[in-house]
Amino acid sequence: MNTARESRRAPEPEKTRRTTPHHIGAWREHHAWSLSISWRRLAARPLGTLLTVAVMGVALALPLAFYLLLGNVERMGDALGRNQTISAFMKPGQNAGMTETAASALRGRPEVQEITVRTPKDGLAELAEVQGFSGALQSLDENPLPYVLSVQPKPNLSAEDASRLIESMKATPGVDLVQDTGAWRQRLDAILGVGARATILLALLLGVAALLVVGNTIRVDIQSRAEEIGVLLLIGASRPFVRRPYLYTGIWLGLLAGILAVVLAVMIELAMAGPVGRLAAAYDGSVQFGGLPVWLLLSVPLASAILGWLGARLVSARQIRRVAAG
Repeated sequence: MNTARESRRAPEPEKTRRTTPHHIGAWREHHAWSLSISWRRLAARPLGTLLTVAVMGVALALPLAFYLLLGNVERMGDALGRNQTISAFMKPGQNAGMTETAASALRGRPEVQEITVRTPKDGLAELAEVQGFSGALQSLDENPLPYVLSVQPKPNLSAEDASRLIESMKATPGVDLVQDTGAWRQRLDAILGVGARATILLALLLGVAALLVVGNTIRVDIQSRAEEIGVLLLIGASRPFVRRPYLYTGIWLGLLAGILAVVLAVMIELAMAGPVGRLAAAYDGSVQFGGLPVWLLLSVPLASAILGWLGARLVSARQIRRVAAG
């Protein structure tokens, strides 16, 4: 009964070759009808539609969750030492003028953001604040600490640029020792690189999985309507005319799954906000939680709808061709 009712409401089938002046109007009318009937068909089977959308939505939400995690790991690395200063200890006997000359030579390098000169007096004051050192320092006849150059590299400096900066600091006249956490910086860069590659591969694989889910849904729908499609083809309907409602079904499924994925990603953000807030408080606010960018959240439903259209397009073309041949 539903098939007969839909057929009575459907516009006249497009012939394979249309030459009437009302071609554009009929084409627009059929698009509007296809959009409407595809939605009604999905609403007529709510459980199946809900399961399909849920599977696709969860699959699309996983790459968003990994992207969110990766971005916050990078922010945490920046806050906890990825761009921390590199210390250059001057040789014994170097005075303030010699130290300032070395600092001026390093300030001209493109990798350097800022250089701070720490005097032996500053170093002694820092040691005095450490528990257990104040009594020992009072017994010293003279200050044994050297001048120190605290070099702050530019943000997001690559491992290669950091290595060049360290070698330049070691070659600077008057420098005795360079202390750097380059191993930590290189490990973090490597971890972030692996994470970014894994996120891209995961997004591709789960995108293919979502495409296959849509394709299977459309395949089952076309098989259940094989007789109706055969009748339409016999009376002269073109294959694009028959295929159009199924394409809109794929678009609806993809769009709903994309919206669900965005909702799940936002829920993950909200769930992480509390623990990250406590972590930020433990580090005096140096660790900041960053959510997913708005442009990404808005683009997911659109990309998902295109993915649903593509899956429906590939499967419907093959299935309708098989119905026509049979």
